[in-house]
Amino acid sequence: MLSHRFAAFLPLLAVLGSVTALGIGTSFAKQLFPHIGSLGTTALRVGFSALLLLLLWRPWRWPLSRNDRQAILYYGIALGLMNMLFYLSLRTIPFGVAVAIEFSGPLTVALLSSRRPVDFLWLALCIIGLGLLLPWNPGDAALDPMGVVFALAAAVFWGAYIIFGKRVGHLHAGQSVALGLSVAALTVVPVGIWQAGAALWDPNILLFGLGVAAVSSAIPISLEMVALKRLSQGAFGIMTSMEPAVAALLGLMMLNEHLSVQQWAAIVFTMSAAAGSAFTSSNNQSSDASAKVMM
Repeated sequence: MLSHRFAAFLPLLAVLGSVTALGIGTSFAKQLFPHIGSLGTTALRVGFSALLLLLLWRPWRWPLSRNDRQAILYYGIALGLMNMLFYLSLRTIPFGVAVAIEFSGPLTVALLSSRRPVDFLWLALCIIGLGLLLPWNPGDAALDPMGVVFALAAAVFWGAYIIFGKRVGHLHAGQSVALGLSVAALTVVPVGIWQAGAALWDPNILLFGLGVAAVSSAIPISLEMVALKRLSQGAFGIMTSMEPAVAALLGLMMLNEHLSVQQWAAIVFTMSAAAGSAFTSSNNQSSDASAKVMM
């Protein structure tokens, strides 16, 4: 009986572990900003993540067509720019808020691909959440405008990452992720080296960066694969909608980032939009198999 109950909870634990590991890794990464800047931190995280996944999956074992190589190029560039812009946003706005804003990217992609009336509700919740976060009025509680711009730009590239990711969805997941991260590393590592300079090669910094990459990439991806084997795409989407709240809590505990009531409300609206979109999408997929989109 106990083993059956554990098996039932395993996907939830895997998703929670994935989201938590990603948040912990990002919180640790932000602590590198004073030493090597946001771009240097991006270079370490993406560069080491690419190396770890190349060693793990050895993607050269599978052949690629010319169209697949082109799709992976776009996929990897979008992934690299998404990471770089997200870390740039973290310089001046809280972690949980940045994640909530960035969530507007995949939400927009999901909602634009559907014309169901209920999707207008999720779109409205997303807009309300963003409206509560945007710095309309200057003041002590207002977010830094440039930080918000960087987070919104990261959202755009997260949306592009999903679109291009669908084009490589027929490939082995390990191959597409490893090669995509390799292209992302080639995109952002030179910029990070330019910003951080010699500080990037400090052995302690490199070791810390390797740990960040393992916690924020290798562990979450492995746990997500465990969850996806046991969950539908819709259920997985609903569970991952907790990511902004987890990020906000980790930001509070690890980075001492205190959010206002309005910002917490915005995170709740964003999570509700993400969970609702995933729920109705899963119902639609179950009633119409031809509408299923490979992620």
